[in-house]
Amino acid sequence: MKHNATLKDIAKLFLKLGIIGFGGPAAHIAMMQDEVVIKRKWFTEQHFLDLVGATNLIPGPNSTEMAIHIGHEKGGWKGLIIAGLCFILPAVFITGFFAYLYKQYGQIPEVQPFIYGIKPAIIAIILGAIFPLAKKSLKSAELIIIGLLVLAGALLSIYEIYLMFGAGFLALLLAYLRNSKQNNINGFLPFTLLQITNTVPLSVANANLFWIFLKIGAILYGSGYVLFAFLDTELVSTGFLTRQQLIDAIAVGQFTPGPVFSSVTFIGYQINGWSGAIVSTIAIFLPSFAFVALLNPIVKKMRNSKLFSAFLDAVNVASVAIIIAACFDMGKETITDWRTVLIAVLSITIAFGYKKLNSAFVVLGGSLLGYLLFQF
Repeated sequence: MKHNATLKDIAKLFLKLGIIGFGGPAAHIAMMQDEVVIKRKWFTEQHFLDLVGATNLIPGPNSTEMAIHIGHEKGGWKGLIIAGLCFILPAVFITGFFAYLYKQYGQIPEVQPFIYGIKPAIIAIILGAIFPLAKKSLKSAELIIIGLLVLAGALLSIYEIYLMFGAGFLALLLAYLRNSKQNNINGFLPFTLLQITNTVPLSVANANLFWIFLKIGAILYGSGYVLFAFLDTELVSTGFLTRQQLIDAIAVGQFTPGPVFSSVTFIGYQINGWSGAIVSTIAIFLPSFAFVALLNPIVKKMRNSKLFSAFLDAVNVASVAIIIAACFDMGKETITDWRTVLIAVLSITIAFGYKKLNSAFVVLGGSLLGYLLFQF
């Protein structure tokens, strides 16, 4: 690692990412890689990859946990809190504003023309950032094979966490067989997950909202989109939230920057006003801060162990493969006509040809071009 960072530097970076971070976890991580590896040189590519891989092994929103990791590495406990809050709060405030409008007027603003162009641009940003990480992670023929297997599994919609741990344990087994005399398997702690219950309290007061979202935040693996399956079970099927409100919450999460989990702010507001929004938001993100605080020192111990270094390398490759699969799926849904093809090609050309250009300009350019082309 190079270059020191002040708490002010951390705050400025993650406020910016929280404001311009459209496109979901893969896009957020791509933007972080561009900012902290390429531009600021706070991290080596290998260490950044290690954090990405390790973050995928624990529950919670991946990009939020990456922000917290980076803050902790560069600013200790204060950095951990500042990075997390600065990344989360812009999305929470924007979502809270939409939640208020929704409750007052019964609908969300029309933003489709802008989203039309943002999505292809986001794919370009992700591919531009994942390319150097892919080169760094594919260290051997063994890891290339593992990466291809995970990519195939991801395209077949196999659950992410199975792919992550499967890749890691396969590499661990192969490393053990190669180094059968090596018995130093230490520095790794299993993660205990909280058990979710199938019942929801009859009265969704703030205390109950807090408990519902705390346990979801503590057990939810994968991208933020998996969140909505949990919400359907916990709130819609029990009558505390309508399915239309849930669908609108999904829409808000997709067209606002920052973590998709900020949709919980919208949901909390619909159920119990501003106090419900605040309580729900704190509860869903709180486990991420705790998990990262526990995980961070373990990552270093894993890298220092020969066996678990192999485990981490395989998880890193799996993370890259899953992000590539996510781009493929996103592309199938997004790049559907000549307009989106044009935006995607231009964005990819800029992302790969002008690596020092801030990704915010790619997002802004895609949004404006999408708005203009949408009129035709």
